[in-house]
Amino acid sequence: MLTMQGVSKSFMGVRVLHDVTLDLEPGEVHALVGENGAGKSTLMKILAGEHTPDTGTITIDGTAHAFTHPAQARDSGIGIIHQEFALLPYRTVAENVFLGREPVRRGLVDRRAMERRTAELLAEIDVTGITASMLVRDLPVARQQIVEIAKALASDVRVLVMDEPTAPLADHESERLAALVRRLTARGLGILYISHRLPEVFGLSRRITVLKDGRRVATLRTADTDADEVVRSMVGRELTAYYPPRARPEEIGAERLTVSGGGNDRIRDIDLTLRAGEVVGIAGLQGSGRTSLARALFGATPFTTGAMTVGGRPLRPRRPRQAIRAGIALVTEDRKTEGLALHQSVRDNALLVTRAVPPRGGPPTGREITALLERVRLQARGEDQQALYLSGGNQQKVVIAKWLAARPQVLLFDEPTRGVDVGAKAAVHTLVRELAREGLAVLIISSELPELIGMSDRILVMSEGRLVGALPAGADEESIMRLATGGRRGGQKDAA
Repeated sequence: MLTMQGVSKSFMGVRVLHDVTLDLEPGEVHALVGENGAGKSTLMKILAGEHTPDTGTITIDGTAHAFTHPAQARDSGIGIIHQEFALLPYRTVAENVFLGREPVRRGLVDRRAMERRTAELLAEIDVTGITASMLVRDLPVARQQIVEIAKALASDVRVLVMDEPTAPLADHESERLAALVRRLTARGLGILYISHRLPEVFGLSRRITVLKDGRRVATLRTADTDADEVVRSMVGRELTAYYPPRARPEEIGAERLTVSGGGNDRIRDIDLTLRAGEVVGIAGLQGSGRTSLARALFGATPFTTGAMTVGGRPLRPRRPRQAIRAGIALVTEDRKTEGLALHQSVRDNALLVTRAVPPRGGPPTGREITALLERVRLQARGEDQQALYLSGGNQQKVVIAKWLAARPQVLLFDEPTRGVDVGAKAAVHTLVRELAREGLAVLIISSELPELIGMSDRILVMSEGRLVGALPAGADEESIMRLATGGRRGGQKDAA
């Protein structure tokens, strides 16, 4: 149903796609994988009419097309759901689904027809819990994604591009999305599926195309390959090289941070110890209180009960500035809205924290900032490049460099590799372990259980705002999920 043949594209003299060929069959999920910057999103934007290729052809059902505007692609049956949603939060589901294509009756928008058709679309894809009259701002992220899909289906889409569709979703929400994808392909839709999560790629796709440095290096039948071969094609390393060795007992040192009986309106009865040289993982379902714990430690939503020490000194930070001065850093879940000033340079972003809260020993020099950016293995055109134009993995590296410039002793990570390719993940994992060996205490919150298991020296599990148990390094997923879903509640002494 679709062929992209010999597609090339350059921006400002830099070639980002080199003679790429890709095809799609009806009812197929064709996965597109590769490191950040490999050219996946650019290729899909060309298909969606957002970019014009320098060379190459797009053929749909045997007819060649040369899209110069997204409306042309949409009218040809192409729909795209970007990683960053394009929804208006203060309008209803129906208004978003038919935005720019509202049905008109007697010169006015026919709201009744618009809501009726939206309800039919939601019923067609067997979705409950959403009504046409709901405001988008009142929907959780997983439901907003359903609105994006309904918006595409309203245009009689036949080819649907999904760019990192599960990046903002919890595991159970990802499973629901996978079921929806299967229902759509059963109707004959072809889906081009971009994802860094290899388990879902293997669970959904019929074929996998690997891009590297703007070139197609392989198209593999999913049934005939495995994750090791895909990773080798993407980054040239084995899957088993994902995680660096854990700390040995003698490498774990003194207490850096303790909490006793900590609580606020989101979490309660928190007993916690973080030690130098140790990586502690926090597991739990979405809404279990993981992020609230990190924000309490950082003083963003402070503890209102209990005691806390940092470096052996009593401190219960009431605001982030106090936590930063005490040596606590927080790499937030959403780097684009809470971690970066996207329209500022890499260098200015790396100095954001230290300009606001100068560290002991004085602010870092320009040479020190350069060394930090080299240490996090940043790939950019230079320190003056805007953060907006970096890949997700490199944006995350800038956020980490920003906090390292503040010389912390306790480093909190909330979803450290969300939306990051396997190559950048390996770089972040290696850096985290290096920092722990240098004496930092590291706490990692992650929805990816393999990451928690691979990185953690201990795993603490949260449920309903409490720490409910602790597991040793190398614990299995079943044991973690049993605790996270309330199968057994460990004592708080154990959880610490």
